[in-house]
Amino acid sequence: MNSWYLLYCKRSEQQRAEQHLKRQGVDCYYPQVTVEKIRRGKRTTQLEPLFPNYIFATFDAEKITYNTVRSTRGVVDFVRHGAMPCTVPFGLILNLMAHEDSDAQREQLNDMLKPGDQVEVLSGQFEGSEAIYKEADGEIRSILLIKLLNQQVEVSEENIVLQRK
Repeated sequence: MNSWYLLYCKRSEQQRAEQHLKRQGVDCYYPQVTVEKIRRGKRTTQLEPLFPNYIFATFDAEKITYNTVRSTRGVVDFVRHGAMPCTVPFGLILNLMAHEDSDAQREQLNDMLKPGDQVEVLSGQFEGSEAIYKEADGEIRSILLIKLLNQQVEVSEENIVLQRK
């Protein structure tokens, strides 16, 4: 069985490196995750690399040389320990592949707060208060409706201090 190696690539050129390596007969693995971001005021999901600038690759060293892989467009070099390229355990690759596009990941995306959800503030000035989730305020904050003096007031809190009720 061929060993797996970790390749360092030029910035934002992992896909190019992957294409060129595959043309040469090198098997590549480029793990990506679905990330939710706000672009132009709208929440969108997109794929981003799990390890930016890195690709896992396996090949038969008798047929393809290290120099061939290293000099592929988009690739900078192998991740090394001293003079020798580091090998990556096959179990780690299998584990990454199993969890990359799993049902648990999709559930986590669906588990995000939706407008109208009841939440409790766990810390900060509104600790212990119940609130209604209104909308996201960037990537790490949310706008909540909290009832103060018999009026609903909009408050912005960090997502880590919120818990769904």
